Amino acid sequence: MMRLFARVVLAMCLAVATGFNAQAQTKPKVTSLGPDFPKAALFVGNSFFYYNNGMPGHLTFMERAADAANKAAYRNTMVTIGGSGLDWHDMENLLRPAGIGAYSFDEQNVVIFNKPGRQYDAVVMMDCSQCPIHPQLKDAFTTFAKKDSEIVRAHDMRPVFFMSWAYADKPEMTEALAEAYTLAGNANDALVIPAGLAFARVRKLVPELNLYAPDKRHPSPAGTYLAACVTFAALSGRTPVGNSYNMGLHAETTQLLQKAAWDTVQDYYGR
Repeated sequence: MMRLFARVVLAMCLAVATGFNAQAQTKPKVTSLGPDFPKAALFVGNSFFYYNNGMPGHLTFMERAADAANKAAYRNTMVTIGGSGLDWHDMENLLRPAGIGAYSFDEQNVVIFNKPGRQYDAVVMMDCSQCPIHPQLKDAFTTFAKKDSEIVRAHDMRPVFFMSWAYADKPEMTEALAEAYTLAGNANDALVIPAGLAFARVRKLVPELNLYAPDKRHPSPAGTYLAACVTFAALSGRTPVGNSYNMGLHAETTQLLQKAAWDTVQDYYGR
């Protein structure tokens, strides 16, 4: 593992020197949620979110590790349907008053009744793995990205899009997905989380580090952790490098995934 990590560090240095190729053709207009980053977010999507006990939960642990003094302020919830696109979710119903988020659980599994009113600062949305680039489904992606963004804003929350990753055996999906999500983000004045570009970066630098479940679609634990690191960096503007939450992975693996996530976010937002 140490030999692998040393080689990865060298590869990352070379990547900085030579540049990383996988990107969207269009540049994102929204590159930060500002200093008032969301401490509570609703994640609406599919099994890419809920694999490995739920990426949003791991994000919560990462946020709390980064801000232990205020850890009770961080809360993320997911609403997922396996294989779903955005058009499968009723966003207006999800955000109804006294609905999702009205109560939660603390670390001792005690029920906490949250204050009435807005329960989330942001809603992170992901379409099905092929929908944004599928000839027969991409129009629905565009339509519901706009519709759902308007609903989210009407409830005084911020819309965010989660750029999903290419299948392990179809790496050509990366740039098409990156472009589709970036265009949707720009059209709806929304931040885009470049998880798909982070997957591509790690696969290029460390092809032997498996980011996928056996089906070559869903994330392995390392893939879920990478997605959580990218989400943390994109939403908060803070680096995940050095975060103590490791999801049970080897220290060398968490370090390289943290750095790859941060480098991807910096590159995508042009910082």
